[in-house]
Amino acid sequence: MNLALTELRRRPSRFVTATLILTLLSVLLMLLGGLLDGLTNNSVGAITAQRAEIITYSREAGVILTRSRIDPSTRASIEGVDGVDRIGGLGQTTIGARINDAGPRDLVGVALFGFEIPPVGITEVPADGEAIADDSLREQGAEIGSVLRLGPNETPLKVTGFISDSNFQNNASVWVSLDTWRQVTAENRPRAAVGQDVSQAITVMGDGTVPVAELIDRIDAATNGTTASFTPEGSVLENDAVQGQQGTFNQIIGVTVTIAVVVVALFFALLTVERTGLYGVLKAIGARSSTLFIGVVAQAIVVTLIASAIGSAIAVVLDVTLPPGVIPYQLGLSRVLFSVVALLFASVVGCAFSLRRVLRIDPASAIGTAL
Repeated sequence: MNLALTELRRRPSRFVTATLILTLLSVLLMLLGGLLDGLTNNSVGAITAQRAEIITYSREAGVILTRSRIDPSTRASIEGVDGVDRIGGLGQTTIGARINDAGPRDLVGVALFGFEIPPVGITEVPADGEAIADDSLREQGAEIGSVLRLGPNETPLKVTGFISDSNFQNNASVWVSLDTWRQVTAENRPRAAVGQDVSQAITVMGDGTVPVAELIDRIDAATNGTTASFTPEGSVLENDAVQGQQGTFNQIIGVTVTIAVVVVALFFALLTVERTGLYGVLKAIGARSSTLFIGVVAQAIVVTLIASAIGSAIAVVLDVTLPPGVIPYQLGLSRVLFSVVALLFASVVGCAFSLRRVLRIDPASAIGTAL
């Protein structure tokens, strides 16, 4: 291994090509992962932001809020389940909004949420006529004190605060009391309106005495199977659009990792051919094949770590410098770590293809060929 690392230090030019290619693959992996996370958060950020442990929908609606209806009797059944500490209604309407004095055609699509249990980032339910908006609306000119005029009737809402990472279906979210949501929906989307005390879903917080999975079963049993309950993360996994999106991106990421395996395999196979004479001499003086192979793996890991560090720096710079709203790109630490680990895995697997060639080197013939 010392010999392999010494070669890296003294002849770095031999590894420049592999480092550049792996750097590009590292950047590509992080870009793809950041885009996937950004698109997912843009689609279901409002759901994953829920502080409640369970979201209950009407069974026929699946996890689509606008199709779901929870009437007062069903709500009472959920509230009476052993292990339930607190419940709250949840409703959502997609609607156009004008910010401040925007013209009649200057509309911004927003996802209006009515709630009783505040999501992460909100401490209390706004007063009637007031709203807390996702901070992505700042790019559209919204600020504290701004007035949003929603729908064709231009129902006014005053912005009193902001929340982060809570978009829904690629629209900025706006959070209001359940009564305000019912009012705005009735005035501007009459067909989507719900009756008094009716909500689209129920958010549930347990008292800690019952595991969440068991509490979900109890809730659906108490409503005689008329509801379907999920954790917020489970709601995301049940969303067909999100599943399709994640499946597509994960396939592309898988192909990128496979390309990395091929690149490393070809590069170190060529290096092994060039070093046949050297390996023959080392074997002749007692070096084991396993020792030589560990040296190859060590070189691959070092090259990959250097490429990953450069790629990570580029990806972070892009994340910081890209203006909000240009593309849904969100680079988190977990995505960076995943990309680094994936490339390290690819480098080790790629090196494995050189193992057979190293094992087959015969000291006598290799030295003879070198001479």
